[in-house]
Amino acid sequence: MNAIMRFMKRNYKVLIIVVALCAALWSFVPKEIYASSEPDPEKDRLLIELLTFVIEKGHYDPATIDDDFSKAVYKNYMEAIDPSKRFFLQSDIDEFAKYQTVIDDQINARDLSFFYLTHERLVQRIGESQKYYKDILSKPFDYTKNETINTDYEKHAYAKNTAELRERWYKQIKLSTLSSLTNKLEIQEGKDVSDNVDDLDEQTFELNKKAEDIKKKLEKEKAEVENKSFEVLEKETRESQMKSLDEFFGFMTELNRDDYFSVYINSIASQFDPHTSYFAPDDKERFDVSMSGKLEGIGARLQKKNDFTEISELISGGPAWRGKELEPGDVVLKVAQGSAEAVDVVGMRLDDVVKKIKGPKGTEVRLTVKKTDGTIKIISIIRDEVEIEETYARSSIVEKNGKKYGIIYLPKFYIDFENKDSRDAAKDIALEVSRMKEAGVHGIVMDVRDNGGGSLKTVVDIAGLFIEKGPIVQIKSAGTKKEILSDKDSRIQYDGPLVVMVNGFSASASEILAAAIQDYRRGVIIGSSQTYGKGTVQNVIDLNQFIRGNSYGNLGALKTTTQKFYRINGGSTQLNGVSSDVALPDRYSYLKMGERDIDNAMKWDKIDPADYKVWDKQNNLDYAIERSKKRMEQNPQFALIEENAQWIKKRQDENDFSLNIDKFRAEQIALEEKAKKYKAISKYNNQLKFSSLPYENELIKNDNLLKEKRDRWHETLSKDVYVEEALNVLDDLQGNSPQKGTVNVKKKDKLVRS
Repeated sequence: MNAIMRFMKRNYKVLIIVVALCAALWSFVPKEIYASSEPDPEKDRLLIELLTFVIEKGHYDPATIDDDFSKAVYKNYMEAIDPSKRFFLQSDIDEFAKYQTVIDDQINARDLSFFYLTHERLVQRIGESQKYYKDILSKPFDYTKNETINTDYEKHAYAKNTAELRERWYKQIKLSTLSSLTNKLEIQEGKDVSDNVDDLDEQTFELNKKAEDIKKKLEKEKAEVENKSFEVLEKETRESQMKSLDEFFGFMTELNRDDYFSVYINSIASQFDPHTSYFAPDDKERFDVSMSGKLEGIGARLQKKNDFTEISELISGGPAWRGKELEPGDVVLKVAQGSAEAVDVVGMRLDDVVKKIKGPKGTEVRLTVKKTDGTIKIISIIRDEVEIEETYARSSIVEKNGKKYGIIYLPKFYIDFENKDSRDAAKDIALEVSRMKEAGVHGIVMDVRDNGGGSLKTVVDIAGLFIEKGPIVQIKSAGTKKEILSDKDSRIQYDGPLVVMVNGFSASASEILAAAIQDYRRGVIIGSSQTYGKGTVQNVIDLNQFIRGNSYGNLGALKTTTQKFYRINGGSTQLNGVSSDVALPDRYSYLKMGERDIDNAMKWDKIDPADYKVWDKQNNLDYAIERSKKRMEQNPQFALIEENAQWIKKRQDENDFSLNIDKFRAEQIALEEKAKKYKAISKYNNQLKFSSLPYENELIKNDNLLKEKRDRWHETLSKDVYVEEALNVLDDLQGNSPQKGTVNVKKKDKLVRS
């Protein structure tokens, strides 16, 4: 999820904090000089002291470093270094447990004995675990035995002894090989191969122009498993798993003490709030690259969840987005380079998974993913350059019931702070609105679904396009009075019917926009029951600037929460987000994916409201909301989406798998049959025709790639039931009064005062 890293270049309050820290930190002068590349305990101690000092002085609401803090660091760190409980024994944990309430004291004393102990023991246990998997994979599995495995590692106890730990490795490896073996048997039996090829033809091959090559690879893969005995296939799966685990442990042994020390530091930093974190030098470099908005890969953002890597977001316009097969919530199990053998990435470090998925433009990567409904799928993607152009606003025109409407999609609130003449989200939205007015639209939909935020300045300017003038958001820094950011331009760029579309991934600046439009009663907010719930502002602080005569090399950077923002009605968007006027069901309604589901999230609170005048030119607002709610209740497509969401929720809680091949295959077949019912969701068509604005139609004549992107976007819009309902709401917002026969809703006060 993108964060608001800074809200104004001239934010003097934050600058004052940094200057004050610089002055205070002149005491952090190295006592000794180390030129060695070996781990430097003194540097580690300095980094701990520096980090905690900067957080405590600069954080919006720093936590108290006490015994409770210590326990939370302990829990977070142990989960980070052994999430599936496959390395440490209970005797190790008993030894570590004495540090649960003294980590806070160690932080203050710059004592790293807890880290040293756990790191040395982890390296020892990793070495021992290599013997387990080599022995387990040296002989065939008996898949007729009635064994089961539960993959909810969080609820597992630690193994009491090495025999119990080996059994844990045995079952995990058996599950992985069983999954591969089942897939090979299905290919050999000819199940679903032609269907998969047809899907790829339609969704991927047409885009990358390599249909024939990849189809040949699929046929080759099928030929390789045809007419092989069960024993041969079983052996192949063990050999493949051995290769994957060899590579996994190869990565593990490549990790140095600094890598683990960064994990420990972040276990401390994250206790202040989820968005405070330490960037080691390499991490800071990767962060800078990610902020540039240009890369070669598949165009997907990943996040780590226990031992697994999950797709958190697809970048609009990227290869994964174009392919339509990969979705947020999918868990990546294996990665293969072209036709090469797939590598198991379960338990692999996130950075290493990213490295495997990224690659040069034009190359193929195949991902084996577990879908949110529990089914397993292999997805082929041709890597490409993910263009920054696709982070920019874009718009479309559609006609419905004889009226013309405009849709503006804004992926993020972008701005170049270093170049005021560069394009930014506010200038682009203003231009698109102007073009739509010229086209004669009767209403506008602002789509900020999946928009993780960006510049606070741009959201103030964008909200100002739709109101006369007035406050947009309130800001508070630690220990200071609130500051109100307002639209001071009395001109209204657009005063017609307005709908803002949001979902559970609309965060930060998106929530400010939705909240302002809602508080002014300027338009209707529709989408997920609530937005993400991130109401904080972070700044990235270079730690090197604080050390005079630094001879330790690059110390990295700290991203810390420095401010909190509030709606103009006084309420925070933190944790609770923005509740939609019309809550529409979505497939991920019941998954834990919002700020409220993260440990240490800052709490919701409220301050005094700002002075603002409610919009009085849209009398049909309550009428349109009620009409939409009734349509939603009667819409079979929304009913199917809600049913699917409930099923996905149920599947998330089912973590028991049979290791008997007949039972396992029966479970997978049942899952696939159940999942077929919900394919109708993706095949829905709202029968609406979307097109580009006249200026873009001229550009498309000479730009085939732009035409392809817009055609694909328009196709997506034509299958979007949420967009259809947004346009229905615009229909209901037409006119100056409710239609005959509706119930009048008592009007709210027009003036809100602090």
